[in-house]
Amino acid sequence: MTDYTQIDEKERMITLVAASQIGDRDAFGQLVEQFQGVVFAIALKRLRDYAEAQELCQDVFIQAMQKIDQLREPAAFPGWLRSITVRMAINRAVRRPPDIATEPDTLAATCVDRRTPLHALIDGERAETLHSGLAQLRDLDRETLRAFYVEGQSLREMSDEFDAPIGTIKRRLHVARKRLAKEMEDQIAV
Repeated sequence: MTDYTQIDEKERMITLVAASQIGDRDAFGQLVEQFQGVVFAIALKRLRDYAEAQELCQDVFIQAMQKIDQLREPAAFPGWLRSITVRMAINRAVRRPPDIATEPDTLAATCVDRRTPLHALIDGERAETLHSGLAQLRDLDRETLRAFYVEGQSLREMSDEFDAPIGTIKRRLHVARKRLAKEMEDQIAV
């Protein structure tokens, strides 16, 4: 077994690649040790699954070992290995089945609505209290809350619509929420 530890890192890597290209499995094993962290990180980033990334890592090094004799420039090994990893990760991600494949009928049969008529009644009372509280607010407060919560407008959109700075819109939302809470509290207390 050749000792490759006495030379600098880049030269060592080039020497290991050249040795691997002529069939030195120990040299390739050292390349695996050196680059497995990088390959795993790329695989994990692409696949977002630890077990899949580990499996891909093994497949990448098998592929690299089988094709290393096709690498023309040993110094290009890190980039070559990264491109193999990215390509194989993309292929795996595209070809893997969805996480959970369920028939719509089966899914519908397992979804149970646990709401009772009491829940519906309480929700109705809450909605009524909310609408009543909104009716008690000034127009500006009501329109600010409506734009943000009902229409889903962003602060920037509201700023344009109300012709006011974003900071003012934030303050209006804060004040309107407090006033609405006070109105609803007063109605519940009655």
